[in-house]
Amino acid sequence: MLNWAKKTLADVAGTEEPIYGPSAIRSVAEDAKTTPYTELTRNDLKWEVMTSTCVESQVFYFMSDNGYIAFAQVIYSNVAGIRTTCQFNCKIMYPDGSKPHLWSSTPLQHHEFSKDKTSFYATDCAVELAEDGNSYTIKSMNDPQSIVNLKLTKVAPGFMAGKDGKTLFGTDLKHPWGSMRHAFWPRCTTEGTVMTKDGLIDFKGRGFFVHALQGMKPHHAAARWNFVNFQGPTYSAVMMEFTTPPSYGATVVGVGGLAKEGEIITAGAITSAKHLKTKQDTENDWPEPTEVRFAWSGTTKDGKPAEANFEGSLGDRMDRIDVMAEVPGFVKKIVAGAAGTKPYIYQFAPKDGIELKMKIGDEEIVEKGVLFTEATFISAIE
Repeated sequence: MLNWAKKTLADVAGTEEPIYGPSAIRSVAEDAKTTPYTELTRNDLKWEVMTSTCVESQVFYFMSDNGYIAFAQVIYSNVAGIRTTCQFNCKIMYPDGSKPHLWSSTPLQHHEFSKDKTSFYATDCAVELAEDGNSYTIKSMNDPQSIVNLKLTKVAPGFMAGKDGKTLFGTDLKHPWGSMRHAFWPRCTTEGTVMTKDGLIDFKGRGFFVHALQGMKPHHAAARWNFVNFQGPTYSAVMMEFTTPPSYGATVVGVGGLAKEGEIITAGAITSAKHLKTKQDTENDWPEPTEVRFAWSGTTKDGKPAEANFEGSLGDRMDRIDVMAEVPGFVKKIVAGAAGTKPYIYQFAPKDGIELKMKIGDEEIVEKGVLFTEATFISAIE
């Protein structure tokens, strides 16, 4: 009875959930034991547009040939079926430190979806999946500081772990009360521009796309995140890993893959992210990573072992984001009242790039490329 009362309060007010333990989560890794990954079809890229509490987003990452790193993001958020809000975010990072990062976040008005739910529209904003399902165009004139006109085209198949990409939450997993899903385009080419007050920035280069759905309050699903996006001349390596709060046994769920042009080398629940060295952030007590090991270990379609790893220093952080200071009001309302919730994101992009070491079958490969990685801390897991 007490758990039921705590759960009800948690759903409405966002407070901490009771301890259900690891039996109340079914990781997508279970599904991936029999179906490591599924290649995406157009159908898999539909917006779910849930009518209950959720945060759903499409994020497009750009690594331009001229050294800029950026992302453009649409967020759809529903609070308990009472209020739906949409937001467009754009961030441009200057890895050489020549200018402050450009951050633009604007609430969207009059949002709607295409009939097949693969494209998103709002006043002065459109994120459209092409008819052939191979590219997205992202356009926004909501903020005069960053007028976005970008295109991202996949050059390797998209994928999700398991059969449907979903991790489920609930004490009766046949009728889950929450879910988490990620779908990826691991390797893309990019083109287009962002007009800033300092002029036009060209984003011809490489990119990555992820469609994410958190079908519950975000801080109930995850206490920590590691996100990795490596893009090299020939290979891409991507990873999304989260650790649940203690209410679900501090369970680690990681998905990702390795790709090259025209081909997924391996994908699924094959990832591992370790913070080898950290330093205490005096402002919030979070252990900011300084040295990491990211690893992928799977098999190719023809049964060869395929591994990749990066181990080393992240260098100086590119940015630290106090999420509660930046997020729109509606997300604050979801998270408000959650004891011990103080979300911060640490972003890194080592200035000189990194070397990814791979072994595919008997072939050993070392490729230098661009890394953009985030470590997110939301709440304690001990």
